[in-house]
Amino acid sequence: MRPYEIVYIFDPALEPGAVEEKLEAFHRVLGGEVAKIDHWGARELAYPIQRSRSGYYVVVRVSARADALPEFERIVKLDRETLRYLVVLDDGLPTSGESILAAVHRPRDVAPESEGEAAPEDRAAEDAGQEAGGAAQQGGESDGASEEGAGEGLDADAEGGADEATDTEEKSTDAAVEAKHESPRLQGRSGPPEYAGVRGRGRRRDGPPIVRLNYKDVATLSRFLNDQGKILPKRTTRVSARFQRRLGTAVKRARFLGLIPYVREHGS
Repeated sequence: MRPYEIVYIFDPALEPGAVEEKLEAFHRVLGGEVAKIDHWGARELAYPIQRSRSGYYVVVRVSARADALPEFERIVKLDRETLRYLVVLDDGLPTSGESILAAVHRPRDVAPESEGEAAPEDRAAEDAGQEAGGAAQQGGESDGASEEGAGEGLDADAEGGADEATDTEEKSTDAAVEAKHESPRLQGRSGPPEYAGVRGRGRRRDGPPIVRLNYKDVATLSRFLNDQGKILPKRTTRVSARFQRRLGTAVKRARFLGLIPYVREHGS
């Protein structure tokens, strides 16, 4: 018995119950034990497969005998509602389509200010008040109305600076919350994000190092593709020869499954 990972692409018109029945029939032929079934659901294909622009993805981990695979593949090929499938050895990568990244050591946060110290905004307001008080003492001949007007102007400037700082903090907090909700990894979405084109050249080397590259991780694979959808050479991405070989295998599998296109369409 060897562990395998099987990716199915079914007709998107199938109901979940019909998909479960097909999976049971296929796995009965393998005669092994199913470890996990991950339904990605219907999603758009990177290119048409059997005249279909979308497919229902299912990723299965199963233990089976090697001699049962020929009969299994014969039955799957005869099924008209199975658009495509791929059988590979299970290497322990997540079925949800995420690569294994190295841990990044972040610098320690700066210790918060003590209660006896004032905030930067408060200290700036106090300094401005002290300077205004010194100017008022030097010009003692000024009337009371002028002094009150100057004091109100300083208070208004200090309040305006504090309001601007508060608005800036709120905007940064809102942007962080929106980015968190937009990230498919933090949403707990099953399956990788759909292919949306290549990234900028400067972002291909951003982020933590990749320990294990998953061929279902569309977001990571797209960092190593150029504008035409071709794999970038390692002299550009600065990766090792071993990683480049794994990258080529992962991209070929992702292309076969319709996760990324073979050639990027012009104007897309």
